[in-house]
Amino acid sequence: MKALSIRPEYAMEILNGVKTEEYRSWTTHYRGDLLICNSAKKTPGAVAGYALCVVKITDIVKRDDGDGPYYAWKIAAFEQGGSYWINPIKVKGQLKLFNVADSLIVPAPFTNPFSLDGRKWYQQKIAPLVY
Repeated sequence: MKALSIRPEYAMEILNGVKTEEYRSWTTHYRGDLLICNSAKKTPGAVAGYALCVVKITDIVKRDDGDGPYYAWKIAAFEQGGSYWINPIKVKGQLKLFNVADSLIVPAPFTNPFSLDGRKWYQQKIAPLVY
């Protein structure tokens, strides 16, 4: 699966459904499932060095805020057929898009991460990894 390294605090915002766009100075023709890998920087309140979710990139829009162009990567909601949580896997990030073996990616056992099952799973699997 294609993967992207992101600073841990932003990756946690994506995981929690708060951040619905990822901003990059570059674009890609790739659309579809993208493994989000938290970079190794230890950040309070975040998980460092793990992949925690797969997002579905639905579109990339070029924007310019006056300081120059950038690209907004649109992230599908966490629901069936969209983005989803996975069992945490240790991943060493890289620049740009990179590949991670599909066999390592195990979806969480629910479709709604914000359900009671999702909250329990978060406490068991993700909370112990938070710095």
